[in-house]
Amino acid sequence: MSENNSVWEKMVNGEIYDALDSHLLDMLCKTRARLWEYNNLHPDKTDEAKDMLRAILGSVGKDFHFNQPFRCDYGCNIHIGERFFANFNFTVLDEAPVTIGDNAFIGPDVSIFTACHPLDPIGRNTRQEWAEPVTIGNNVWIGGGAIILPGVTIGDNVVVGAGSVVTKDVPSDVVVAGNPAKIIKTLKS
Repeated sequence: MSENNSVWEKMVNGEIYDALDSHLLDMLCKTRARLWEYNNLHPDKTDEAKDMLRAILGSVGKDFHFNQPFRCDYGCNIHIGERFFANFNFTVLDEAPVTIGDNAFIGPDVSIFTACHPLDPIGRNTRQEWAEPVTIGNNVWIGGGAIILPGVTIGDNVVVGAGSVVTKDVPSDVVVAGNPAKIIKTLKS
């Protein structure tokens, strides 16, 4: 395995890696260029927009829609199910895999983060980091301005209230809200 592949493997597998690795920086730059093209595409070019997103994302169902702009780091670590909708300013920092199930609704200004940094400033300044995957189940609605932190798993049939910060796993069939997000209601399944 080449050195470039080993840094990539470390990153996606949750090991500590060098965020300033030249191969990773090159990949980030290429993804940003593709996203710039996508985000500046005229909104009536829906077929072309979908083709562009299919080329950026790791996998996506047949029926999906993203309102521009959309931002991510690599794109290839994002896997989305069927009947997906993301509103304006959806941001995914996908150093680790981000998996989103079927029938997901993402409100405006939602962010999903997988990258983690040391709390100690000396360690943080070395640009060594790690990443933790995020998994979101089926039939999930994430309200506008919500933030999903690294390592979180959200179950099926969940509603995340607008402006919430999800810091830990969420079971299926609940509504969570707040900072940090807490269960405020159980839903009938």
